[in-house]
Amino acid sequence: MAYSNFTLKTVEKEFELESVEHTGIFADIESVTLSAELTNALARNVPLAATINTEKARSELIVAPILVELREQFDRKISLFSGIDFNVDAENGLTGVCDFLVSLSPRQSYVEAPIIALVEAKNLDLKLGLGQCVAEMIAAQCFNTERGNDISWIYGASTTGIEWQFLKLRGKCLHIDMMTYQIAQCDRILGILASMVAQKA
Repeated sequence: MAYSNFTLKTVEKEFELESVEHTGIFADIESVTLSAELTNALARNVPLAATINTEKARSELIVAPILVELREQFDRKISLFSGIDFNVDAENGLTGVCDFLVSLSPRQSYVEAPIIALVEAKNLDLKLGLGQCVAEMIAAQCFNTERGNDISWIYGASTTGIEWQFLKLRGKCLHIDMMTYQIAQCDRILGILASMVAQKA
């Protein structure tokens, strides 16, 4: 198996996760003011991505600019990787390509622990991205542990670019936020992503 082969059901079973569904885990997180650059980029890109209507277009035109903005919000003290091989544990299927990965290290040359968040971009169905995203979160957990980084929480997001759904993982306990956020709430989405970086736990 590889990340893309996991469904939410199979990843929960394979890794014996205890899943808890909530509504509004991140509801109290403060919004973050968007830069003029991101506001203008989204005004141009969202309609174009919707017209092209492919996973690649949504990933490049919507998701990537938001994550670049996140990196800028933290003065480039975090690193962002896109479309990289993240092969952690082939025996357990924790191999494959991650759409986006965020690390607390400023090193951009290669992935360096600790990894805190993974974003999986899907074309039209958020649910299809959940299993893959959780598998990548488990891989990040293993990656951090192997390198002696004691990061309590790993965060994830499944997104179509237009809609975003967030998750967090601690040990074997997976928390799934059943609330979805629309791109019109990008200040909220960016706030949630920023809270993941700031909490480090």
